[in-house]
Amino acid sequence: MKNTTVEKKFKTPIIIVSVVIPLAVVLLFSIRLKDFGINVEPLTFLPPIYAAINGITALLLILGVLAIKNGNRVLHNKLMTSAIACSLVFLLMYVAYHMTTEATKFGGEGAIKYVYFFLLITHIALSVTIIPLVLFTYVRALSGDFDRHKKLARITFPLWLYVAVTGVIVYLMIAPYYV
Repeated sequence: MKNTTVEKKFKTPIIIVSVVIPLAVVLLFSIRLKDFGINVEPLTFLPPIYAAINGITALLLILGVLAIKNGNRVLHNKLMTSAIACSLVFLLMYVAYHMTTEATKFGGEGAIKYVYFFLLITHIALSVTIIPLVLFTYVRALSGDFDRHKKLARITFPLWLYVAVTGVIVYLMIAPYYV
């Protein structure tokens, strides 16, 4: 039962972070630094970088699962911690880009437009959902509660992988429309 004590200790901070991050992103997404007299060049070079980081995150997740299936807990921990770090770097770059650059509209027409918006909407919705899942999964591992960690990881992994992969796909679909 001591393992659940660690999770209880982190429950409130995880819930707060899981609410604050999406709210902050929405708020920061609507703020342009130039509107406040801060003249910065648009960070137009960031989208391919943060898309690549999403791709690296997906690779780290797959390698992390393979590591644990092969019994390498130390490597698994390093890979999953790296995936979390990549997700954080992605988030910072994503917000920085949108605070300095006008939104890009998808220009595709027909069926591809519906595919794009389906991927985008599910990507965004799951990127919000994945925050507490990742954090609780990670805390359970850190606390040594591996049975509960494994149960939650079976849900977290495919959702997080979907978010990472669709991040790359959404970028590739909208990249031709960047100015």
